[in-house]
Parts: sequence; structure tokens; C-alpha cells
Amino acid sequence: MKIWTSEHVFDHPWETVTTAAMQKYPNPMNPSVVGVDVLDRHVDPSGKLHSHRLLSTEWGIPSIVKSISFTNLVSVDERLVYKPHPHEPDKTILTQEAIISVKGVSLSSHLEGLMANTISSNANKGREALEWVINRLNAEIEEFTASARGTMRNSMAAAAFVEK
Repeated sequence: MKIWTSEHVFDHPWETVTTAAMQKYPNPMNPSVVGVDVLDRHVDPSGKLHSHRLLSTEWGIPSIVKSISFTNLVSVDERLVYKPHPHEPDKTILTQEAIISVKGVSLSSHLEGLMANTISSNANKGREALEWVINRLNAEIEEFTASARGTMRNSMAAAAFVEK
């Protein structure tokens, strides 16, 4: 068993980051992920949201696992925790953990190490993807705001014209 961990601070409030996290796929940084199935989602008594999701990839399972037919011998349990920064409200801390187990084969620790490296690389891409989603959401908000302002100005101008 190998445990991989990472921590990252986003320069965005918790609400923005968690909204983006729920809309993370598909994205250009992870083109192999074609969908996400939510297996379970609930809020526990302390108010924490738990979401058990399964990513669907274009090839089904990681290629290293597929190429050596270890699908029933490999387990990866990944946990992502998003928390508001305790001292800076406009920042969010992401803590990631993956527990990797390869059982019943020789060189299992070597394979676990290879998978941890892949997870680390994919985590970097995932953080880039989250920033991409946040930028896309911010652009949509700006576009909507500009459109609403234009509509209000036109309505006000039409109302002023009617009064004269």
C-alpha cells in the first residue's frame, strides 16, 4: 500500500472553488475523462458534503493497469477536501490523498509507486482544470452582468422616451 498526499491553496473563495469542482469535467486538461457518475452524495450531521463519484474515461481504466490485466488486484481510494483558508477568506485549501494498493503480484510496491507518480501528474492537471473552470464561470458571470446592464439601460431609455 502506498499513500500519496498533496496540499494546494487556490486564490479563490471556498464557494467558487467548490462550485467549479462540481463542474470540473469535461475539461481540456483531462481530455480522457468523458464523464462523471455520482454514486452517492450526502451532507453529514456536521454539514460536510460527501460525494462518491466515479470518473468515466475513454479507455475505461488506467492504461498501465489495463495493459497488465490487474483490474481486480488494484485499488485506488482518492479523497479531496476543500476548506476555506483559516486566515484568508478569499482562499481555499485543497488537501488530496490517494491510497494505492496492488495485491497478489510481485513488484507491487514498484507498481504502486508508478501509479502514485501518475496520480501526482493528474492532480496537477486537475488543479489546472479547476482554474480553467473558475475562469470560465467568471467570464460567464461577467457576460451575464454586462448583458443585464445593457437590457436595463435599454429598458430605462425606452421608458424615458415613452414619458416624453
